[in-house]
Amino acid sequence: MLTMKDIIRDGHPTLRKVAKEVPMPPSDEDKKTLQLLMEYVKNSQDEEMVKKYGLRPGIGLAAPQINVSKRMIAVHVTDENGKLYSYALFNPKIVSHSVEKAYLVKGEGCLSIDEPHPGFVPRYARVTVKGFDIDGKEVKIRAKGLPSICFQHEIDHLNGILFYDHIDQEQPFKPIENAIPIK
Repeated sequence: MLTMKDIIRDGHPTLRKVAKEVPMPPSDEDKKTLQLLMEYVKNSQDEEMVKKYGLRPGIGLAAPQINVSKRMIAVHVTDENGKLYSYALFNPKIVSHSVEKAYLVKGEGCLSIDEPHPGFVPRYARVTVKGFDIDGKEVKIRAKGLPSICFQHEIDHLNGILFYDHIDQEQPFKPIENAIPIK
């Protein structure tokens, strides 16, 4: 089981590397890593597990965050209508996105970043993601709102990008034109 001690923090070189593709079909070791990522995200949303193991709640986790520089992510989040997006993916890619932007009004956070980085993070309002599930089958996901932002945040990790890289350093709360604010 993963806990906060397994999650590397900002400043660790792995967080700034471009992660390697996972060969398909996935190895047992890669499958185990992917399962651990999803298990952490689910556990971190369970109040008892949070208290028992001192977990920080999260809605997504990428393999580089546990010092595995491979293209794997886990996302477990509900949209504004209560629809659950629960995906553990190998080699996820954004294959299309909206022109329209969106951002979280409260800003983004990250399990690998302990200090706050206030500001708006511009993201695409809608994305289509393709990747491979734990069995190596291709999946295609369309997401908008919070799930869309979550996929973009985790895929950024695979490219060595952290959420605060997107914040306008001069004016962190400058309104983002044509963007949907998400509460």
